[in-house]
Amino acid sequence: MDIPFERNLMTGFVRAIGRWDLTAAVINGVIGSAIFGLPAVLAARTGMLSPLAVLAAGLGIGLIVLCFAEVGSRFREHGGVYLYARTAFGPLVGFEVGWLLIWTRLLSFAANLNLFVLYLGELWPGVAAGTPRALVMAALAGTVAITNVIGVRGAARAIDFFTIAKLTPLALLIMLGLPEIDADILKGQAVADPDWTESILIMMFAFGGFESSLLPAGEMRDPKRDIGFALLVGLAIITTVYVLVQVVVIGVVPQAGETEAPIAAALGVLLGPAGLVLASVGAMLSVYGWMTGATLAQPRVIHAMAERRELPGGLAYVHPRFRTPALAILLFVLVGLALALAGSFAANATFAAIVRLVYYGLTCAALIVLRRRGGEAPGFRVPAGPMIAMLAIGFCLWLLTTRTFEQLWVLLALIAAGLPFYLFAKRK
Repeated sequence: MDIPFERNLMTGFVRAIGRWDLTAAVINGVIGSAIFGLPAVLAARTGMLSPLAVLAAGLGIGLIVLCFAEVGSRFREHGGVYLYARTAFGPLVGFEVGWLLIWTRLLSFAANLNLFVLYLGELWPGVAAGTPRALVMAALAGTVAITNVIGVRGAARAIDFFTIAKLTPLALLIMLGLPEIDADILKGQAVADPDWTESILIMMFAFGGFESSLLPAGEMRDPKRDIGFALLVGLAIITTVYVLVQVVVIGVVPQAGETEAPIAAALGVLLGPAGLVLASVGAMLSVYGWMTGATLAQPRVIHAMAERRELPGGLAYVHPRFRTPALAILLFVLVGLALALAGSFAANATFAAIVRLVYYGLTCAALIVLRRRGGEAPGFRVPAGPMIAMLAIGFCLWLLTTRTFEQLWVLLALIAAGLPFYLFAKRK
């Protein structure tokens, strides 16, 4: 039974996010636009063995999720990975993790705004450029902002709805597609030299995002009890969906690696033109649901950092009626909208994956540090936790060492850009 609705007396936030709301937020935070494009990328790299690449990435991320389940269950305050790193390694590391997380989500928000307009353009030609593009982006961003400012309960319900809405076309694809898998089409997907490393890294982007659902812990009814449950149940559902979708795509779409819209192509084979429309609508719902979840979660990091004076103190403002970090929400949406209007959907996936690997590894290391310190017991305890943490850290380091020199320099430059804010805050 959920803990009754209550107010967090320390922060003024309302504890309204229950166990299943949090589980839906985990699923919504992970299953986004990637699932509508990555099956083709995997098919091009690993062919008929691509479902095994999904499973391999799922096992790797599973190690990381176990660490998050234990570390996250120690806290009842906002902040997520920022709070975990700050507690375990001090304010400088915590600040840099929060700084990287903010920019990763801002760029992802901007990319998803562009993706929504591109998908809409498939059904409404002409909207993906010029003034119509800007108006659609502004209207979409404004709707997301209003939904989150007026209350966490409304945002949580919206996430529940969009999680169901985005899973519906994928569930339909699985149910209709599994009986139609063609052995000859499967054989035709063969790849002479499978690229497993790149495939697993790509899937790390597809599996990433679960950490954002942990940011508003100060508005969860019982984070110590619910975080482990939500992460593990969410990951099981996500992995099952990803594997089955991959199997269906390579089983019904000839030369699946050559198509740009694999879900639309598969539903087109199964349902005809109606399938193409359904896939486009599903993609837009998926993107919108992701944006709503990101705007629920990410401003809580901005708020937490502002409370500690690591960012301007005004960003810690809590709306007196709605009890939400209104200024942080508005700033997040406005900056994301500006980035979206100024750019397009580019290679954000790889960079987001690189940044995530940094704070994934640090959170796994935090499990070891926090266990040694003792203190209050976590709500979820991982058997052989330090060994699991070391395996997860090794997995992150393995993927980081495959990156190019230029990519790592961009990461270092972004880290350096945050230092003046930290030094100014420390001086004050």
